[in-house]
Amino acid sequence: MTYPLISEYVEAVRNAEDNFEKLRNLRPVTDGNGNPVMTSGNFAVVFKMRDEKEDKLYAVKCFLKDQPNRAENYRMIAEELEYVSSSFLTKFQYLDKELFVDAAHADGEEFPVLLMDWVEGTNLDLYIRQHLHDSYQLHLLAYQFSRLALWLMPQPFAHGDLKPDNIMVREDGTLVLIDYDGMFVPAMKGQKAREMGSPDFRHPARTEETFNEHIDDFSLASILLSLRVIAEEPALLEKYGAADRLLFSEKDYRAIHDCQLLKDIFPSECPEINTLVGLFIIALTQSDLSNVSFRLLSLERPKEPEIEIISTEVTEEDKKDAWTDEFGVKYSKDGKKLLESTDRGLKNYTIRQGTRCICDKAFAGNFSSHPSLQSITIPDSVTSIGGLTFAHCSSLQFVTIPDSVTSIGDGAFWGCRSLQSVTIPDSVTSIGDLTFADCSSLQSVTIPDSIINIKGNPFPACTARVINHSNHFTIYEGNLYTSDKRKLISYLSKGENFIIPDSVTCIGDNAFYGCSSLQSVTILDSVTSIGYSAFSNCDSLQSVTIPDSVTSIGDSAFFGCSSLQSVTIPDSVTCIGGLTFAHCSSLQFVTIPDSVTSIGDSAFSDCDSLQSVIIPDSVTSIGGSTFLGCESLQSVTIPDSVTSIGDWAFRGCSSLQSVTIPDSVTSIGNDAFSCCSSLQSVTIPDSVTSIGDLTFADCSSLQSVIISRKTYDRLKFNLRRYSSKIKFND
Repeated sequence: MTYPLISEYVEAVRNAEDNFEKLRNLRPVTDGNGNPVMTSGNFAVVFKMRDEKEDKLYAVKCFLKDQPNRAENYRMIAEELEYVSSSFLTKFQYLDKELFVDAAHADGEEFPVLLMDWVEGTNLDLYIRQHLHDSYQLHLLAYQFSRLALWLMPQPFAHGDLKPDNIMVREDGTLVLIDYDGMFVPAMKGQKAREMGSPDFRHPARTEETFNEHIDDFSLASILLSLRVIAEEPALLEKYGAADRLLFSEKDYRAIHDCQLLKDIFPSECPEINTLVGLFIIALTQSDLSNVSFRLLSLERPKEPEIEIISTEVTEEDKKDAWTDEFGVKYSKDGKKLLESTDRGLKNYTIRQGTRCICDKAFAGNFSSHPSLQSITIPDSVTSIGGLTFAHCSSLQFVTIPDSVTSIGDGAFWGCRSLQSVTIPDSVTSIGDLTFADCSSLQSVTIPDSIINIKGNPFPACTARVINHSNHFTIYEGNLYTSDKRKLISYLSKGENFIIPDSVTCIGDNAFYGCSSLQSVTILDSVTSIGYSAFSNCDSLQSVTIPDSVTSIGDSAFFGCSSLQSVTIPDSVTCIGGLTFAHCSSLQFVTIPDSVTSIGDSAFSDCDSLQSVIIPDSVTSIGGSTFLGCESLQSVTIPDSVTSIGDWAFRGCSSLQSVTIPDSVTSIGNDAFSCCSSLQSVTIPDSVTSIGDLTFADCSSLQSVIISRKTYDRLKFNLRRYSSKIKFND
């Protein structure tokens, strides 16, 4: 059976009240651009929906590929779970022939959906990375997973595809399993497995014939061991982990005697880890844990930290009860938080003893910095320095960070161009992104051996000599890497040309940010990801070749590369993020491959020299401000796969003379074509159901807006100012 395309499902869901059979009360939850909130994979697309009567959120899963006996399998799963009451599962209902879809090449018009309770939370992998420096939360996560394992292992059923993407962490830290497509229940005994699970989490000997209540045993042992090890030593995730797995890989399972990770963690001083290693080896050698007690999976619940954690964020409650000292510095009512300084003439200041944290932007509120501040004395009561705390305090020369401080926020000293010296104490375990960015007078910075994590690049456009004492990192040929040289953290050597070493798989966030001397860079095919703002503001960069090995390019990756003239995006990339090539004023040509499905907001904004662009059929949406200010853009081809054109998408494209909007487009955003002073004609198809304000404002050469009478009647309020230009095509 052939199923609809994602774009066809999107159109059907937009008109849920007309297209659903039993679920007519559901409405799609939309994002800031008015598009349905959804996630998609190889086999299905899931929409976030709200029941208008119950005011309850649901997930509606629509299938993209056929699966034999899907309806019967879900019936058996539903019967097995009907009387199972557990917080580890979410309720679901399979509805055959529920959704009407006007699909061009699909078999039929009515298609099944899976209705599930919406789980508000974060997938396991992302949650770990968000809390990588919170020891208590990591230990609690391992404990919560042990509770899940203790519950699931003795059950007569199995999930069948345990992996971080299918394990959600709720806001309260509890876990819930999602995606039951590969589930085994007793009624399926004798069948073959419908899904095999991820190779990095399943037993290496598992086949389609292996389909029983024990198929989760190995996955449980592997994931639980990984979580407990990460909680004990978070740096191992950076050393051995990857974006789509935790610590162990399929390669490790098949050659466990050569697994360096296992040698690093066993034997351990932690008895729980030693026990879990034993269970892991039993599960690996015997394929399951049927011969051992599931109680061995139990972990001790961690004790909550006694240290008071004070957020560096300034809350409304903080502001309400704040008091100001004689120097114009505001504190919270209890004196534990320094909120902000209002005296822009302050030169020298000693923070009051008893202050626990210096809040975000305290001396740099919204970049309205303290130009006169020369020195700051931080007492040993302070444990945390917030993000952007001293950003752009251009006269700040000296600061001493006491041993009490454990965390320094992102951009804490960004733009402190007079800062000459700073000492990071051994109490600090992590350095934030952009911490010392643009500190042009800083002579040296030492990374102490206590540092186990460096977020992004702390040193962009910074002239300081970086000295490393941490065994979690290394400086090789003048540049900063993780200890295994798999991730390039900071390009410090300031050369004109650079070849990235073949050990590197990841170019980190802001790794080359502001390297004005860099003219060319060679990225070898060992690299799989380019981080957020990786080459941002490299204004001398003229050429870069992105190899086919790269699968992800972060937002703002080439922002402000004003000398970059052309770029080829490989077929391996599926998404062009927001601001990726914004302000690349010399960029004339860009090739977008068929693999790309989405183009983010402002992706090519202010690319003054960009003359033409062909958007492939794979793209379904054009984000807001995507081509904003592309003054030389003369032609653009919008494929009939695109369903929405975002706000300001082509605003200021003053050379654009004509544009054809395909029949697939249902919405055109505000100011989408405003200030296109050369635009002469535009045709609005009948598929458009909404059009924004000022869509064609200041299009001084516009002669005709071609539209059908029916569509005009629907959109005439927003087209009223162009009434003299309207030409009906029916």
